[in-house]
Amino acid sequence: MIGGIGLGLGYVSPVSTLIKWFPDHRGMATGMAIMGFGGGAMIGAPLSVALMNHFETASSVGVGHTFVVMGILYFIFIMIGSLTVRIPAPGWKPEGWVQPERTSKLITKRHVHINSALKTPQFWLIWWVLCLNVTAGIGVISQASVMIQESFHGLVSAAAAAGFVGLLSLFNMGGRFFWATLSDYIGRKNTYYLFFILGILLYLSVPTAGKVGSVALFVLCYLIIISMYGGGFSTLPAYLADIFGTAYVGGIHGRLLTAWSAAGVFGPVLVNYLRQYQIDHGVARADAYAVTMYVMAVLLAIGFVCNFLIKPVIEKYWMSEEEVKALSQGV
Repeated sequence: MIGGIGLGLGYVSPVSTLIKWFPDHRGMATGMAIMGFGGGAMIGAPLSVALMNHFETASSVGVGHTFVVMGILYFIFIMIGSLTVRIPAPGWKPEGWVQPERTSKLITKRHVHINSALKTPQFWLIWWVLCLNVTAGIGVISQASVMIQESFHGLVSAAAAAGFVGLLSLFNMGGRFFWATLSDYIGRKNTYYLFFILGILLYLSVPTAGKVGSVALFVLCYLIIISMYGGGFSTLPAYLADIFGTAYVGGIHGRLLTAWSAAGVFGPVLVNYLRQYQIDHGVARADAYAVTMYVMAVLLAIGFVCNFLIKPVIEKYWMSEEEVKALSQGV
């Protein structure tokens, strides 16, 4: 619980601040930050292993000392961040940038209060958009190593599967930057349309790759799926800023990330249950993931519908100009 609170504070605060500094490239800015969030495991995981090996004794595996050292390191970097990150002054804009007169209908120039946001259908539609996208993505991530070994028994070793998982981490990280940056040009809603349409096609293709014995097709589908899973996170803050304005985007983002938490339970549980159910009923391990992929495709289809239903927030939820002014003055 303590770790989760720290994670939320360290994740949401800088992302919501970046949105205000880069009104012209919201997706790119948040994508770059969230790319770092996704890539942190590439540093943290080997560092934690190295520290545990260093502190290991006959009576301890070194976990306690490792947590202390990493906690000190995190504290130092978080303090550096807190001393350098600043919120721009009210009305600040990048030099030479003029906000376009004609923008997407979904990009509002107004602001929605954090308490009002939860009363809007847009909040809950986006909640389900994220939840369904992440459920499908995190479900297959949790079984990536096992799935490729069982789908290609005898062709893919445990070492090769570990390398495959490492490659997934790179695409997860790169996808966060690529898709969020792309959303600056094609729009957030269209980006999520791509996630769902391509995702459905790719999830339906994974069982085919296993049946025909194509490791290359399997890996390609998986890599694109994982890149879109990461892109779903990085595109989300800009999507929220477009829909609800920037006044309370940090708090709204934090509340909407409960969808991520829920998906972190739904995805792995669903994949593990479906896999075990298939095996218990006599399905070969190599074929036990076909139904799972089809179910994930259905979830993405529902997410597509939710994304389609998202419209601009109606006027009754907007903050008045007086409320926005009072907020900027700290009243």
